[in-house]
Amino acid sequence: MDPAPATPRWNLERPYLTGRFHQEAKVAAAAQGAGSKPYSLDSFSGGGGGGGGAESVIGSYAVSVQELLVIDDLLSALVGIEGRYISIKRVRGKEGYVVFQIDSSMDLALQYHFVESRSHFKSGLVNHALAAALRAFLLDYQAMVAQLEHQFRLGRLSVQGLWFFCQRMMSSLNALAVLVEKAISNNTSGSATLNLLQSQAKAMAGDSAVRSLLEKMTECASAAYLRMLERWVYEGVIDDPYGEFFIAENKSLQKESLTQDYDAKYWQQRYSLKDGIPSFLTNVAATILTTGKYLNVMRECEYTVQVPLSESSKLMGFGSNHQYLECIKSAYDFASGELLTLMKDKYDLIGKLRSLKRYLLLDQGDFLVHFMDIAREELTKKPEEISVEKLQSLVDIALRSTAAASDPSHEDLTCCVERSSLLKKLSTLKDLDCAYPSDKLVAADVDHPMPLSVTGLETFCLSYKVQWPLSLVISRKALTKYQLIFRLLFHCKHVSRQLCTAWQIQQGFRSVKILGTPVLRSSILCRSMLKFVNSLLHYLTFEVLEPNWHLMHDRLQTARSIDEVIQIHDFFLQKCLKECLLLLPELLVKIEKLKALCLQYATSIQLLIPSIDVAKPENTSKSRMPRSKIKETKNRGQQLKLASENVVMSESILKFEAEFNSELQSLIPTLSNSSQAEPYLTHLGQCILGVGVDQ
Repeated sequence: MDPAPATPRWNLERPYLTGRFHQEAKVAAAAQGAGSKPYSLDSFSGGGGGGGGAESVIGSYAVSVQELLVIDDLLSALVGIEGRYISIKRVRGKEGYVVFQIDSSMDLALQYHFVESRSHFKSGLVNHALAAALRAFLLDYQAMVAQLEHQFRLGRLSVQGLWFFCQRMMSSLNALAVLVEKAISNNTSGSATLNLLQSQAKAMAGDSAVRSLLEKMTECASAAYLRMLERWVYEGVIDDPYGEFFIAENKSLQKESLTQDYDAKYWQQRYSLKDGIPSFLTNVAATILTTGKYLNVMRECEYTVQVPLSESSKLMGFGSNHQYLECIKSAYDFASGELLTLMKDKYDLIGKLRSLKRYLLLDQGDFLVHFMDIAREELTKKPEEISVEKLQSLVDIALRSTAAASDPSHEDLTCCVERSSLLKKLSTLKDLDCAYPSDKLVAADVDHPMPLSVTGLETFCLSYKVQWPLSLVISRKALTKYQLIFRLLFHCKHVSRQLCTAWQIQQGFRSVKILGTPVLRSSILCRSMLKFVNSLLHYLTFEVLEPNWHLMHDRLQTARSIDEVIQIHDFFLQKCLKECLLLLPELLVKIEKLKALCLQYATSIQLLIPSIDVAKPENTSKSRMPRSKIKETKNRGQQLKLASENVVMSESILKFEAEFNSELQSLIPTLSNSSQAEPYLTHLGQCILGVGVDQ
């Protein structure tokens, strides 16, 4: 018994072809002539063909009928349906891949698989847009197949005609098949999908029709990306629900860290570039990032701003006319100008920098002198014993009692007390451009001759309250660099004041006409030490800080962005640190040793010689002086004479003289060796030693 004939697949999935097939059968019957077997549907579905019951092979039919059968199966294959004589072959290991034995270039089921899978929620906006564009293309393609079917029904379509009409689509379908295959194998999304589209379009430069199709696909897929880009460069907002945009936001970094953390990375890492930047945006990626950052700063300041939009400023596409590049540049210029104006006008950036110069770079002399006078007792204590609150009140008194009271920013000035010396502090700051190991700095700190205990005079430091957005420029790191310079200057001032006190004591010898050898040598040594310290202060203030600050000020007037302002300010601080020797530990150690000798000498003079007031002989005569006063003056003269003959004092002065001269002379080769690489050291040698270091 013959098996039941199999129902053709196209008869189930394409029922609209049944009527057409009857027409084809009539044509076939006419072609076979009289006496041939009458037509029945079963005769084309495996039931006829000699009564053998087996599937009829296509070769058993007349050529005209074979053509009709092939055309019918080809039309089925064009829309991804398996025919009776054209079967689908699955490709192992590749999900969604099928091959039609007649022509492997027409695996349209693959196209449908990509469209459906990339329309899922998780695929991202770019893939959604690409899938929609492919779906629209496939609708046009299906319309073409429907037209071919219509021609087939009318009996006007041959195999040659079908091949002719498919020629225009084949190259496009092949290009899309390659595109989809690469997209699936690499699991692309976002920027990667756009880069793939662009690379495929460039690869088809020789086929204008296919290139145009791929460029159209790129335009459709990039529309969603353009909307994300527009929101960022025009509003400073990241609207990226699927993580496709090439700018990432790190919400864990807060702007408050700028004033609290020395190593704060807020400005560098709050918004950053991700891998996989679209190739057409690679050259302007940094500009795009900066534009949105500027807009974000203004939004954080509650300053409403949006880039003015017009028809020409709308990002239409990434075409060859580069209109989008002009839009990005215009947005950057606007955001940069607005933020810079906001910082300079509303937040008085230049005024704050001038205030820092006034206090932390010791430009306000009367304030510092008055403070050192009234805070002397507190500053001589150990750091852990000092009351910071008391020092702050003394700072406030000094500010209100001097010309600093007229400065509107003086209320932002605060003070603090460090727990370590300047050298040890430098050793903890690893990011400074310092080529010497920290253990050398620390060792030098304790190797001072006759080491003194650290007091508030070595660790006192001024600080400054900085508000957002000024903290972008005057960050914790920048403020720390100001404080390093302040501590060096402040200690030099302290040493100078101590030497002046010692010098005043020396004048007591002159008033009673005591000119012993130790006293004379001490007077000469004191003058040498004062010359050294004052020359050092002159170099630091007038040769380094003042000219560099004015250079920075002039550059800030022409700055065009906040990033340029930050760069200029950081360059100023780095240059000042280097020229103030804070980044040259070998020289700094020698300077610190010399200052330590000066302090020890001044302290010894004040201990060995009683500090007494001696009346000036030119202003006081014995005839007008009371008898008790005359007796007191004689007693003081005797004390000074004894002091001048004191053996301990003589030995101490000789020792200080030898050590000071030795350390001072050791500076000459050090300065000479370094002056060629660092020309500013020539000025230092001229200031401190009185001669050029090359002599």
